Amino acid sequence: MSAKLDVLVRGGQVVTSTDVLDVAIGIKDGKFAALAPADVLPDAERVIDARGKIVLPGAIDCHLHLGPEYDDWRGGPLAAAHAGLTTLLGFALYDHTTKETLPHAIKRLRDDTGRQSVLDFGFHFILANTPYILDGVPEAVDMGVTSFKLFMTYKKRPPRMCSDDFICKAMEIISKAGGLTQLHCENGDVLDYLEDKAMVEGHVHPRYFPATCPDWAEEEAINRAILMGAMTGSPVYVVHLSTQLGLERIKRAQAQGQRVWTETCPQYLLLDDSLMEQHGPFAKMGPPLRRTDGPDRNALWDGMAQGYVSTVGSDHAPRSKEAKEPGWQNVFVYPDGKPIPFGAPSVETMVPLMYSEGVVKRGLPLTWMARVLAENPARIFGLAGRKGAIRVGADADLLIIDPEAQWTMRAADLRGIAGMTLYEGWPMRGRPWMTLLRGRVLLNQGKLEQEPGYGQYLKRGAPVPPIGGAVR
Repeated sequence: MSAKLDVLVRGGQVVTSTDVLDVAIGIKDGKFAALAPADVLPDAERVIDARGKIVLPGAIDCHLHLGPEYDDWRGGPLAAAHAGLTTLLGFALYDHTTKETLPHAIKRLRDDTGRQSVLDFGFHFILANTPYILDGVPEAVDMGVTSFKLFMTYKKRPPRMCSDDFICKAMEIISKAGGLTQLHCENGDVLDYLEDKAMVEGHVHPRYFPATCPDWAEEEAINRAILMGAMTGSPVYVVHLSTQLGLERIKRAQAQGQRVWTETCPQYLLLDDSLMEQHGPFAKMGPPLRRTDGPDRNALWDGMAQGYVSTVGSDHAPRSKEAKEPGWQNVFVYPDGKPIPFGAPSVETMVPLMYSEGVVKRGLPLTWMARVLAENPARIFGLAGRKGAIRVGADADLLIIDPEAQWTMRAADLRGIAGMTLYEGWPMRGRPWMTLLRGRVLLNQGKLEQEPGYGQYLKRGAPVPPIGGAVR
């Protein structure tokens, strides 16, 4: 190689999903151009000295909610960029009240988001129980939206909860088009019954919320999703797995060779239902935080270490204080009967928590972090070969971590609309130091070098099975 490089990253530990390498990284025209000893690479316009740092593939958040009720597509990506992310795959909605089609919604949101986002982005579309919307799935896949989420719960939010027959029809169409079906797996009829029962009995304090979403209701819905996926031939992706019971059902399907993949989230790995006393409605999420003395957190950590849980997503779903506060009086509904919103902020805490808690505290290898936050999300969501890997020809996206940084998680340092974090006061080790997106420095020691609108829409392809097997 003789042409001058645009960027040379040298001196750091270069981490892939399988190896830790002692090489320098050459970048040209926004792509990785070479991995080799620094002394054999050409000069570069910009040299980044990463001595003492850890150089990972650019991190992808494959599960977050941005939009009018949450952080918007300007502020959300800015916050995420400060927290070490380079790509966001967010959930999107169509306007069913006007019978908006998927192709129209994709074009509308793609163009609008492209003007706002500082990070590269793609969409998963949420399909409500509106049969007309399925006609647009094949064209949506052609436009680069290849993943579609269906809810098996939230009965009080019609038409959000999908019937089993609708799910089967959707799976058949999605599979034939070459897409992926994502499912929020909880038995909505059971949860609605238990919620109504709790309200009749006056059990409306936040402490009563987790008991209305039992672990077996997640497992039961996962079982249905897996069986419907087998019947229709659709790959199945279980979002935000929270229970050992659900994990065991997924492991059985994987052992039988079925294309069933899953993610979990930091909150299910690190938090428990005792937070309902302290944070009340601000800790209300679906699925709920699980029992303090339960097996779920350890099972999920083990599931990742063994390769059964493929990805980690944030499930970022912040709400304003005004939207959540009434939940102290009734965690289920407002006085007018509308549901108190679910969700908590998490896009700014995911990357540092996974390094501090997963790598430093629990001894998971750096290759695990590259796997669950980069390569596997890219593979499952149709970005293999372009994102998620430090590989010649791929987009030059990097996450560089300073492993020596020690700090404390504080809501005052975060940028989202929620104004709080469930990790307030957590001691942290390691911090994103620099990121690159398509070969240009994005985050540089706490400051951004790119502006909103730098992000590009990602036209995605068919899912590719994730890397599995034990991580150590």
